[in-house]
Amino acid sequence: MPDNATGLRHVEHVMGTVFSFDIRDEPTPAIRDALAAAVRQLHRVDAVFSTYQPDSHISRLDRGEIHLADCPPEVREVMLLCAQAAHISEGWFSVVPAGTLDPSGLVKGWAAEAASQRLHEAGAHHTCVNGGGDLQLRGHPTPACPWRVGIAHPLRPGKLLTVVSAPHDLAVATSGTFERGDHIFNPHTGTPARTFAALTLIGPRLTLTDTYATAAFARGDSAREWLETLDGYEALAVLPDGQEWRTRGFDRYGV
Repeated sequence: MPDNATGLRHVEHVMGTVFSFDIRDEPTPAIRDALAAAVRQLHRVDAVFSTYQPDSHISRLDRGEIHLADCPPEVREVMLLCAQAAHISEGWFSVVPAGTLDPSGLVKGWAAEAASQRLHEAGAHHTCVNGGGDLQLRGHPTPACPWRVGIAHPLRPGKLLTVVSAPHDLAVATSGTFERGDHIFNPHTGTPARTFAALTLIGPRLTLTDTYATAAFARGDSAREWLETLDGYEALAVLPDGQEWRTRGFDRYGV
C-alpha cells in the first residue's frame, strides 16, 4: 500500500474488476488498518456473492442447496436492499435479471460504499473509493478543490463525455455495454437492454446510485421520466446513435 505525497493509495483486483483507493488524509495507523480491513472485506464479499464461484453462498442459494437462513448476515442485508430497489424501481431492478439469482447489480456499489464508510469512521474524510468505475467520493482531494471525475464517452474510445465536479460527498455510477457487452437485462422479458450506450447517475451514496443506474438502463425509454422523480439523483444518458439527454439538475455538476 504505497504512500503518495498527500496520503495513501491502493489498487486491488477483486470481484472480477479493479478497486482503487485514493486517500488524501494523513495516513495514520488507524487509517492504514481500516484500509487493510476494507480490502479483506472485499475479498470476503467476493467469496460470498460471486456468481462465478460454484461454492459461493449465492451460487449455492441459487441451486437450492442452502436457505437464506444458512447464509452470512450480509446476504440477508443485500437481499433486503435488492427488494427495496425492486419496489422503488417498479420492478426494473431485479435480483433474478436473467432467470438466475444475481444481486451483482447492487453488490459492487454496496461493497465500495461500505469500504468508504469504514475509512471515514477511521478518520479518512477525503477519499475516493473506485469500484470498477463506480465511485464514492468524500471531502476534497485538496483544500477547497472538489473531486473531478472524467466520464468516458461510450462511442468514442479515449474521449471524455463530460467531467463531473463533486462540490460535496457524491457517488457516481455508470451502466453501459461499451466495456462488458450485454450484461444488463430487461427483467420483464429476459432480453438484453439496449436502449442506451451508457447511462451515468449521480447520487448521495453508491449502493443506491449504482442500483438505480442499472434499473434505469434496463428501463429504457421511460428511464428519464422515472429518474426525474428521484430526489437527489441526476443522470446523463447516451443513446447508441450518439444522441444525449440529461436530467434537469445534472449540469450543476458539470465542468
